[in-house]
Amino acid sequence: MGADDEYTVLIGKYGTRTARRSEVFLNYSVYREPDGPIGMDYFVWVVRNAARTVVVDTGFSRHGGESRGREMLIEPVDLFAGLGVDIDAGPTVIVTHAHYDHIGNLAGFGASPLLVAERELAFWTGPLAARPLFHHSVEDSEVRDLADISATDRLTMFRDRYEVAPGINVVEVGGHTPGQSVVRVKTSAGTVLLASDAVHYYEELELDRPFSSVTGVADMYAAFDRIRAWQSSGEVDIVVSGHDPGTLERFTPVGGELAGLAATIGGPG
Repeated sequence: MGADDEYTVLIGKYGTRTARRSEVFLNYSVYREPDGPIGMDYFVWVVRNAARTVVVDTGFSRHGGESRGREMLIEPVDLFAGLGVDIDAGPTVIVTHAHYDHIGNLAGFGASPLLVAERELAFWTGPLAARPLFHHSVEDSEVRDLADISATDRLTMFRDRYEVAPGINVVEVGGHTPGQSVVRVKTSAGTVLLASDAVHYYEELELDRPFSSVTGVADMYAAFDRIRAWQSSGEVDIVVSGHDPGTLERFTPVGGELAGLAATIGGPG
């Protein structure tokens, strides 16, 4: 394949907060470690080459962030513009899962085709979504918007795996949510895994430590195993976490107005 199947990955940070380790790791007391503060950053991702642009998740809305005490560093729409995304052109949007910090600005992508796992939408439009342990992570209006889009030809729902374009594959792994998905992207630096919330923090993967918000603990462990198997086999070269505040410093920083808020992998795209 030629350049059509190779991309630049852009990572953009739009929000942040400070939490406690006991808040973010499930049953933290079992590790017998001291509690303490831990940062959490909020990202969106763009996959781009000369042929196409694909957006991965759209961040939280101002209401969704403020109502949960999150700090918005830049409006996600402005971040996308700074990353060179023309929203009006209708780039494909991959929804890795339907939490508030991943679908908060879908309304701004009214011309875009969307992609989400079938099990993800089924769960959040089903009876279990109202249970407090799950419901706190979503905005009802945003889930309704996603459900409304499902009645149109803009939304593609998939099971297990879907090829978005040559060099871009979405894989459903579950765990954090029933349809939690990850995105595998071919770049000049190797195959990048946009892990989204299958791996909030790198230490989840490194220490086998599940995140506190989970619909299926066994499935979350299985997702860790699957990602590590991809790494061992060479199917994945680079893992990009969903919320780890050390993420950007692992990759090539973007300067200018987005200095400190963005990084790239691979290129040119």
